Amino acid sequence: MSLPVVHSLREQIREHIVEGIVSGRWKPGERIVERRIAVELEVSQTPVREALRELEALRLIESAPNKGARVRNLTAADLEEIYPVRAGLEQIAAELAAPRLAEDVSALEAQVARLYEADRAGDSEAQVRHTVAFHRELVRAAGNSVLLHTWESLGIGVWTTLAIRWLGTRQQSYAEEHEAVVEAFRRRDARVGELVKEHVLGCAPRA
Repeated sequence: MSLPVVHSLREQIREHIVEGIVSGRWKPGERIVERRIAVELEVSQTPVREALRELEALRLIESAPNKGARVRNLTAADLEEIYPVRAGLEQIAAELAAPRLAEDVSALEAQVARLYEADRAGDSEAQVRHTVAFHRELVRAAGNSVLLHTWESLGIGVWTTLAIRWLGTRQQSYAEEHEAVVEAFRRRDARVGELVKEHVLGCAPRA
C-alpha cells in the first residue's frame, strides 16, 4: 500500500495510525509494530518512528524500553482534558483577532460553506477537516505566532477526529454553530471571546 503525496510523509503516516486506532484496528494495549507499518506503507522506518513520537507526545500511544509502542487505553476523560486548554487559547485568539475579523471574515466563511456541504453529505471526514480549518483560521487571525504554535501543538485535528468518530460526539449542525461564531465577529460582539470559549467547551465529550 503506497501513500499519495498530499501532506508530508510523516503526517500521512500519523493519519494512517490514528485511523487505525479510531477504527479499532489497533485495540487499547495492543502493540504497534514500527517495521510492519513501514513495510505496509512502503516507506522507511524513520518517518514511522517520527509519527509514533508525535502520537506519544499527544498521549495516544505509550512506549517502554524493549516493549515498543502500544495504544493507550483512552477514555472520554482523556479527550475531555484538552478542551479547557483549547478553549482558553481560542478565547485569547478571538479577542486578539476581533478587530481584523470584524472587517474580513471571508476565510471563516469559506470553511462554513464547506461545512454546510459536509453536513448535507453526512461526510464526517470533511466535517472534521473543515471544523479544524475554521478554528485554525480563527487562531491565525490573531496574528500571534506563539499562540498559533501552541494551539497546533495540541493536535486539534487528531483529538477532534477521536471525539467525533470514536466517541460519537456530534453537533446538530457543524455549519450552523460555526456560522454563529462568524456572525459574532461580524457584529463586533464584545463577548466574542467568551462565546468562542463556550462554543469549544460545548464540543467537549463528557466523561
